[in-house]
Amino acid sequence: MRLETKYAHETIMALEDAQDVGLNHIVFPTEPVSQNLMPQDLRFFDTMGEAIQYLESAAKYYPPKGPGQTYTIQYMNADQLIAQIKKDNPLTINKIAMNLNNLENLREELKTLGFRDKTISEMEKNMEKGIPEFTLNEKIAGSRGQVDMTLYFKQSGQSEHYFFNKYEVALNSGKPLEDGQKYMVITPNEQGKNMVKSFENVTEAINFFKEQKGNSELAAGKDAANKEKLATMENGKINYVAKDFQRTFRTPAVTQTFWVERGRGFTAEQAANLIQGRSVYRDDLLNLGGQPYKAWIKLDMDMPKDRHQNFLTNQYHDPSYGFNLEKVLDKFQIKELNDPAKKEALENALKNGNRPMITTVKDGQEVKMFIEAVPRYSQVNLYAENGKPEKREQFLKEENKEQALQISKGKSKEKELEEGLAK
Repeated sequence: MRLETKYAHETIMALEDAQDVGLNHIVFPTEPVSQNLMPQDLRFFDTMGEAIQYLESAAKYYPPKGPGQTYTIQYMNADQLIAQIKKDNPLTINKIAMNLNNLENLREELKTLGFRDKTISEMEKNMEKGIPEFTLNEKIAGSRGQVDMTLYFKQSGQSEHYFFNKYEVALNSGKPLEDGQKYMVITPNEQGKNMVKSFENVTEAINFFKEQKGNSELAAGKDAANKEKLATMENGKINYVAKDFQRTFRTPAVTQTFWVERGRGFTAEQAANLIQGRSVYRDDLLNLGGQPYKAWIKLDMDMPKDRHQNFLTNQYHDPSYGFNLEKVLDKFQIKELNDPAKKEALENALKNGNRPMITTVKDGQEVKMFIEAVPRYSQVNLYAENGKPEKREQFLKEENKEQALQISKGKSKEKELEEGLAK
């Protein structure tokens, strides 16, 4: 007896699920369905006695599919049947195992890079459907605007394996969407019914809206019945853009493509901060010779993009550049530095490019401030809760205030001498 079946994976999964609940004894038909054995053909029992009793009286439950056909019904325990199916279907089992490994690897890669569980679930659904090439979207609220992310997945031309090699990040000005909301392009069809296409990415929504030829509406909300109108089009011409959406609608997004190699690369959080002009720290970089190094990295937005339409990067190597985050922070009156756990969390947040909130002192009173690492100048910047920049010197510890004052006086004297010599 051979149990070659194209449903090998599904049948094994059903048997393993039955084992989990103690149903280890199986009755199943062999001829003439052995090559198409599937989960619904199996009968599960708690004991061998019950299975044998069913076997001896159950021929009527397996009616032949055609004239002259008869069934051979057999008993096996679950372990024996799983082993037989694996033995008779090596190519199918190996292929399934490879695909499951591919799925598991990609799942871990996305998790390591900080993408949401929802995105990972959507990836799994597309892979299960066998879609050869697809994109997924995420969004992160920025300090000013929304960061949209587009993840690219592609199936190999030589196998069924999928690869995730890059994702694109776009910073859009304007108010970020609330949780549960989406962008919608609403267009009436020839029958007068509204066709609604949804987007998480505002750039994609705007581009799709602009491509319409007749009447159309761009909106945002939970659904078409609960929406806010953002722009409208009549006969292919845009005739309205909401006042607080005009900047987003008319200003091109700031974009950057981030490359990924087997889960190694900038995380989603780091990429969102880089596109907003901040610096992030990486301790897993490799030079052209394959040697590891550490550095702070910032996108050079003052220079033109390269031929791939990406910003070049500035790197401030650690320790050779001389920026020591821990020592710089220690110069300031920061309450969180007194707690080792909070200190570590603060340093990690800054290394990921975030602007975490700290507790400091201003005019003798405790205040909350946002802080940001600025490795280029071996400094940190501080911001009030409303986002307004603050002079960092006023938050220094007393001994460091005096040192900063002396440095400032020295620079002023040097400037006076230079001006005197120039006269």
